[in-house]
Amino acid sequence: MRMAKFCSYNINIGGRLVAIERPQVMGILNVTPDSFYSGSRCGVDEAVIRRRVRQMIEEGADMIDIGGYSSRRGADDISPEEEYSRLRTGLKIIAEEAPGVITSVDTFRAEVARRCVEECGAHIINDISGGDLDSNMFATVASLRVPYILMHMRGTPATMTQLTDYECVTADVIKDLQAKACKLRLLGVNDIIIDPGFGFSKTVEQNYELMRYLEAFIDMDFPLLVGISRKTMIYRLLGTTPEEALNGTTVLNTIAALTGAHILRVHDVKAAVETVKIVAATTGAYKY
Repeated sequence: MRMAKFCSYNINIGGRLVAIERPQVMGILNVTPDSFYSGSRCGVDEAVIRRRVRQMIEEGADMIDIGGYSSRRGADDISPEEEYSRLRTGLKIIAEEAPGVITSVDTFRAEVARRCVEECGAHIINDISGGDLDSNMFATVASLRVPYILMHMRGTPATMTQLTDYECVTADVIKDLQAKACKLRLLGVNDIIIDPGFGFSKTVEQNYELMRYLEAFIDMDFPLLVGISRKTMIYRLLGTTPEEALNGTTVLNTIAALTGAHILRVHDVKAAVETVKIVAATTGAYKY
């Protein structure tokens, strides 16, 4: 069986080059009380966070993405200070339980991003807004010299469901990501990871169109992150719930891995690791 060619990349993590030679599994750590999938909510209970981190590492996570602000529609707005406090707690526990693991901070606030990198040692900034919700984000990432996950979204988490009018969703998303990547390059940001933003300002049908043409994002010549874990595009299509969406998640992660995605952002690390191992054994495209 053949798959789309897997393109390896090196990214600079804290001054060392890290090779992405197979799909990396990025485990989700939500230090929030209100994320859309109830099974991912740790709050700021240190014992719960510690168990979650240990579980992800034991199951084979390559990276941990920590978020302190829920992007679920209708979730409570919190101050930058509260968001940073949550993230600091989680990052401290990650450093204790999994020293050396690559950490990504899920925030759209430049100052929160800066403090997480400078004060807590975070390695990557993951911005759901692609710089749109904080005009200082691109300059901040450039000054921090850290990899940046550039995601596509329109509007805010509260308004994004009303902003799904595209001429061609795949082409429009690529155009937006390319324009922003150019701005980042001009500022000196060398390590850009792109994310089409599944579930953000797209209808269910548009999400599947993006998945159908996922190879077009590989052709952009950046590492590609795919984050579809337990999302609306799965459970609305099947008439179920986020709690019942693991099987659908695994199917889509398999498609993403076969297409050449570089990072799978997931709630269920064990299932994603098994997916990557099986794709590796079946295709021979990379080793696990």
